[in-house]
Amino acid sequence: MSMPRPFPFTTTRRSFVGLSAAAFSTVALASCSSGGASGSGEDVDLETQNVGAMEDYAADTQFTATEPMEVGILWTDWPDVPVEDTWRIFEHIKELTNVELTLTHIPFSDHTEKRSLLISAGDAPTLIPLVYTGEDSPFVSSGAVVPMSDYVEHMPNFQKYVEEWELGEMIDNIKQADGKYYMLPGLQEVSVPVFSLVVRKDVFDDVAGGVPTTWEELHDALLLIKEEYPDSTPLADGFEAQSMLNYAAHGFGTIAGWGFGDGRIDGDGDELVYAATTDGYKQLVEYFRTLVEEGLLDRESLTASNDGSGAAGVDEKFANELCFAASGSSGTAIEFAQALNETVGEGNFEVTLIPPPAGIAGEVVEPRNFWHGFMLSSSILESENFLATLQFVDWLYFNPEAREMLRWGERDVNYTKAEDGTIELMDEFSLDDMSINSGAETDIKIDLGFSTFPSESTESRALKESYNTPAFVQYIDDVLTTRTPRDPIPPAPLDQTELEQASLMATPLKDAVDTATLQFIMGERDMEEWDAFLGELDAAGLPRYMELINGARQRFVEANG
Repeated sequence: MSMPRPFPFTTTRRSFVGLSAAAFSTVALASCSSGGASGSGEDVDLETQNVGAMEDYAADTQFTATEPMEVGILWTDWPDVPVEDTWRIFEHIKELTNVELTLTHIPFSDHTEKRSLLISAGDAPTLIPLVYTGEDSPFVSSGAVVPMSDYVEHMPNFQKYVEEWELGEMIDNIKQADGKYYMLPGLQEVSVPVFSLVVRKDVFDDVAGGVPTTWEELHDALLLIKEEYPDSTPLADGFEAQSMLNYAAHGFGTIAGWGFGDGRIDGDGDELVYAATTDGYKQLVEYFRTLVEEGLLDRESLTASNDGSGAAGVDEKFANELCFAASGSSGTAIEFAQALNETVGEGNFEVTLIPPPAGIAGEVVEPRNFWHGFMLSSSILESENFLATLQFVDWLYFNPEAREMLRWGERDVNYTKAEDGTIELMDEFSLDDMSINSGAETDIKIDLGFSTFPSESTESRALKESYNTPAFVQYIDDVLTTRTPRDPIPPAPLDQTELEQASLMATPLKDAVDTATLQFIMGERDMEEWDAFLGELDAAGLPRYMELINGARQRFVEANG
């Protein structure tokens, strides 16, 4: 059995893609007027709202409710993995915990919008998953979601792994303007960029003398490959430019693409600055513009619509040797390899994910990250099962055995685990997304519901490596030993009034950045118009926007140090 990678199911192009901006935004651009409990926690009485709770619940122990109970969960339906009521995962969770999960379905295509509508209307179920840091912001003032920081003392698994994995300072950075946090993130023992460059290593070795370690080396290598394969456009993205700009930006000392968020980054002084106005952002744009001008970067892969099922046919271009490097994850690398098996032939190529190349800012990558976590609807604050629900979600999201179950299924039924921790699927089960036991009768994801999005959020390094290919395990080592995570962007949580003001400015600002960035890269706008572009941002309200951001930053520093 081989060992593969992480995100919506497996972070293949089919699964991860459509979350893009929603997944990485740090300023939510919606407001809500939900009813429900106040969210203050002042009226919670754990002496009476403890029905079903365990008296001796502790970290690394099995949670089993003392009375049967139900927990509603907001379930996102991915287009290629339709949820089935018969999935074994739901029945198995009930057997283990005495908790029945009841599903409220929303489509992948607009899940963030549907989620906001349900929360705002007070109709969201108790457990709201697939939430990234900052996405709790719009729901704070209305009391629509639970202030989780008030109750983490009752969540021993969360507390244990925040401490063991040294994540406490990162947790402090997700506080809202009132000093509380309203979502709990997925915890990662090690954090490496999920997306980077997937390359035909054999071609880079043969034609360019090796795999590039810098963006400049990549440029030189692409020129040589283009000369050797004149019909090719050797580099592609496939994610509407959002992926490549995201992981490339850090090497230029800025943020872009999926990682642009609210646009703020550290400036030279004490204040935050807007990323698109920095020299590094301009240099990033100029670099990719040059690649397009020289026929090295596939234009279609920067513009083809991304609906969550992959874009621009990059796997086909890989298979036909029209492309030799593209954005992707370890799951994408497997897809490319599967496609090449049909054309070049198995054993005649080598595809691998490499660390993001270094740039003018050095050998740096994105800051250490959380993964998607969850919020709780404030209606649970009135439930007699409140304490039991806290214990259940603590077990589900942060208990190691629960995490292993969500990924692999039932031990000694679907998989075995050796004394050294090695996990292998039984012969009759497969995880086709990761080419594990492909062709076996039952796929643990498609047929049983394991290895779907609930499995991804919290992972030890051992669990991450258990399903990843040896190549991705090597990628983890390479990133950790050759790249340095950037410092996190300093927090600047806005209060409700500021959030409403900022949301009116942030959307047109980011739209202007996205549009102009692509125009400059595609050669549709001359670089001599860069100053005019900056003037357009000022006209769209950038000075006032950054005034709000820096005011919030200063207030946070004064309150929290």
